[in-house]
Amino acid sequence: MTKMAGLKPQHFLWQVEGRIAKVRLDRPERKNPLTFDSYAELRDTFRDLVYADDVDAVVFLPNGGNFCSGGDVHDIIGPLVRMDMKELLAFTRMTGDFVKAMLNCGKPIIAAVDGVAVGAGAIIAMSSDIRIATPEAKTAFLFTRVGLAGCDMGACAILPRIIGQGRAAELLYTGRTMTAAEGERWGFYNRLVDAAALEADALDMAARIVSGPTFAHGITKTQLNQEWSMGLDQAIEAEAQAQAICMQTHDFERAYRAFVAKEKPVFEGN
Repeated sequence: MTKMAGLKPQHFLWQVEGRIAKVRLDRPERKNPLTFDSYAELRDTFRDLVYADDVDAVVFLPNGGNFCSGGDVHDIIGPLVRMDMKELLAFTRMTGDFVKAMLNCGKPIIAAVDGVAVGAGAIIAMSSDIRIATPEAKTAFLFTRVGLAGCDMGACAILPRIIGQGRAAELLYTGRTMTAAEGERWGFYNRLVDAAALEADALDMAARIVSGPTFAHGITKTQLNQEWSMGLDQAIEAEAQAQAICMQTHDFERAYRAFVAKEKPVFEGN
């Protein structure tokens, strides 16, 4: 296992408090676009989170009133038009690997969205487990606006599962902005809160998750992702095995003893 509280990334902000990692993209003057370097560093960070024993949840936060404006036009899109197919495929695989790392990091991820969350910013929110937004949040999968397909970084697989096939198709074909109210009504956002309360609300949610049985939370995240491609019988069997594993943990025994004693269980993640 590794410690990640002391991580000092070069291309985004990272802070760990109370076993909760806070992530902010750090180019607020440009609405926090991603670059080749920030993509790669985020991918590597989330890959390493699998082995982190001092982080139990992650919260993506806005910076300067915006979440993320997607890939930087000058630092990413400009160079892409000059690349050959091999280089382009290496890039698109790298961005997809970032999403895979988020899905497979074993830690619940909360996206707290304010302002712009478009392109890859919308993908980061989509790939999180829980999404909270302000009424001013503007979310768009605008890949068609730059002449690309809507099937970027898992959008055609993940987005329909969240908001439904027809709604996802509309957003991915048109690239139009989904308002915060639409996002909440369609189930993309769990809830809307005022901008002044957004960070506190997201961190409160993370704290409640971290106070629970964190080993079991990792199992829940794994099953939520893996059961997408399972039939019902296979999913029920997978959950039987997963739950049997959790029944061997000390947290399961702690919960039982606390119930008998009429006390609140104190989980330790083992």
